Amino acid sequence: MARRSIEMHEYRQVLMRLRQGDSEREIARSGLMGRAKAARFRELAREKGWLELTRPLPPDAEIAAVLAPPRVPLTAQSTLAAYRPLVAQWLGQGVSGVAIHAALAREHGFTGHYSSVRRLIAAVARELPPDTTVRLTFDPGEAAQVDFGAGPELIDPATGQLRRTWAFVMTLAFSRHQYVEFVWDQSVRTWLACHQRAFDWFGAVPARLIIDNAKCAITRACARDPEVQRAYAECAEGYGFRIDACPPRDPQKKGIVEAGVKYVKGNFLPTRRFRDMTDLNAQVREWVLQVAGQRTHGTTRVKPLESFAVERALLLPLPAVPPDLGSWHQVAVHRDCHVSFERGLYSVPFALVGKRLWLRATDSVVTLYQDFQSVAIHARSRRPGERRTVTDHLPPEARTFFAHDRAWCLQQAAGIGPACARLIQRLLSDRVSERLRAAQGVLHLKAKYGAARLEAACARALEHDSPHYRTVKTILVGGHDLLPATGVISTEPYAGRARFARGSASLFADEPPSIH
Repeated sequence: MARRSIEMHEYRQVLMRLRQGDSEREIARSGLMGRAKAARFRELAREKGWLELTRPLPPDAEIAAVLAPPRVPLTAQSTLAAYRPLVAQWLGQGVSGVAIHAALAREHGFTGHYSSVRRLIAAVARELPPDTTVRLTFDPGEAAQVDFGAGPELIDPATGQLRRTWAFVMTLAFSRHQYVEFVWDQSVRTWLACHQRAFDWFGAVPARLIIDNAKCAITRACARDPEVQRAYAECAEGYGFRIDACPPRDPQKKGIVEAGVKYVKGNFLPTRRFRDMTDLNAQVREWVLQVAGQRTHGTTRVKPLESFAVERALLLPLPAVPPDLGSWHQVAVHRDCHVSFERGLYSVPFALVGKRLWLRATDSVVTLYQDFQSVAIHARSRRPGERRTVTDHLPPEARTFFAHDRAWCLQQAAGIGPACARLIQRLLSDRVSERLRAAQGVLHLKAKYGAARLEAACARALEHDSPHYRTVKTILVGGHDLLPATGVISTEPYAGRARFARGSASLFADEPPSIH
């Protein structure tokens, strides 16, 4: 039979029976302790004077001190005693016993067994202050707790590959009523959208939201002064709630939602199948209303939906106009006068090239700011690579180019004359090269030489079957447009002032080419 540990109150009972004159046999028959142990205890009690009826029974602390095993002298202590401070430090850092044993063997030459390390760890742990916690209570409408938890893997419709999902859970701290939504990511945009849908689900807003230090909410975690995401701060201001970020590495401060996430993972996800994200969220909403909200909660002993009926009236009302939630991002202006955001391109004034700006993105609008001043507003791009460009944002030469498009060129040429119109039409009809710049260049010659001379130069260029910008310019520079027209249309390129020119047809002729 295994030895039974004797409690202190049993020692007191034995001591009382010894003082009453009971024998060791009678004490053993009662089951308090064996005869041998009772005999040893009688001798100990006699030495300490505890059997004297004139003296009161000793307190438990005195009995325990006498019964405690003797301390091991320093000379007989384990060889690990020298490493006690180091082991205590490692334990405080969360290092496991196996890792401590390995480190002592590797770095300090310890050759003992792991059992020795384990005993030292137990002794050190007994000296550490106990790990205590305080159970928080909340009034109706006072607070809600928010967290993400891992969800099931689903086929991403964009890629056709399996992808992890995340469960967004907001739990009202008083009633324990929940909002649960599965999403693809933990981005700022998703975080804000889930908050908005959660408030719509409750039909009201908690006064305070207790959150973790996720990057979508807190940009710099700190126990005393955390730095809140700019977009999340706008959300809190728009809905009227306060943000209460837990201290780093202290998840117990939001234990309600931690338990809620665990409950979703353990009671909703198992044994269920989901076609897609829409089906998953439809099922979880029904489950919250039919199962989770109707169970008797283990802590409150009340059904969450019954408590919510009381709590709802004490929550903050929804704003009359929902705030336009947007996420903030820092972006750089590239040399093409555009910034890049989520694979879309948005223009800003060309003077800001090389600067860093703040970009605020909503579902429909992208706004860019410099020094808190709006410098550009664009509709949100919907396709990867889509470019949103305001012509006035471009440098002057670029604005001119884009303003003088093909339609403008044809219109201007028609106003100059038929020859100019035909030449511009031929330039723009080139099937090999884009000749828009050439057409613009021809029309710009009007400013220097006038419409009449440009029309004459275009006519002469057409006579020589050379509808090119450089041909028209050479004619005007040399004054050939002022010469009388020959009336003969040549099939060879116009040579301008060149003394020799060779026709392209002559390259393939059997006889020597003609010289002009």
